[in-house]
Amino acid sequence: MVGTVLFFLVLPTLLIVPMSLSQTDYLQFPPRGLTMDWYRTFFGDPDWMAATWFSFKIAIATTLSATVVGTMTSLALVRGKLPFKNTLLAMSLGPMIVPHIVLGVALYLVFSPLQLTGSFTGFLVAHTVLAVPYVVITVSASLQRFDPTLELAALSCGANRVQAFFRIVLPNIAPGIFAASVFAFLASFDEATVAFFISDINGKSIGRKMFEDIDFNLTPVIAAASTTFVGLSLLLMALAHIFGQPNDRR
Repeated sequence: MVGTVLFFLVLPTLLIVPMSLSQTDYLQFPPRGLTMDWYRTFFGDPDWMAATWFSFKIAIATTLSATVVGTMTSLALVRGKLPFKNTLLAMSLGPMIVPHIVLGVALYLVFSPLQLTGSFTGFLVAHTVLAVPYVVITVSASLQRFDPTLELAALSCGANRVQAFFRIVLPNIAPGIFAASVFAFLASFDEATVAFFISDINGKSIGRKMFEDIDFNLTPVIAAASTTFVGLSLLLMALAHIFGQPNDRR
């Protein structure tokens, strides 16, 4: 029963692969003939490539910022003695719970007077807010599995707190941080709802570009782009699974 449900959930994603190979000028299933022309159109179109590289740059910057902020937040929540810790945790995870369309409207109302819509800075701030909860959850889980007696042993051998963190704690939670960085990248690169509100003609993410083509130019190039990004997501998830395992399990 569970397998059947999962199959129907994955089925729409699987259908875009043959649709991206169709010889027709519109989306059709089953496809008529097979061709790679739509992939060549995608990689050769300046507008598609501009949106793709813009999203890549935002996702990479978001990965760095969200990983740093999320890791520091996890350290404070798991190991710190903070008042109202549960409240702080709820606030950290809030962007994951609040509907993205609500966040999109709120960010637009804030960014528009500041002229941040469509800018690299605006996207970086918005996507960092969206990606931090994934980092907090993943890194917090790694910290909770970490044996604190290892750090105490380093301290008893003469290391200070900074040395113990970088030589003992950080290497042990590094797989969790790597997995968190992958989730942060995907949370930024695959995001479309908030991007729809904070994009403009100068700064447009790949999600916004796909929405526009669905409205005005429904060709199999959209399926080709979707298939490419699904493959990228699967590759990154596989890397997160391989390198995100604890050291004693790899």
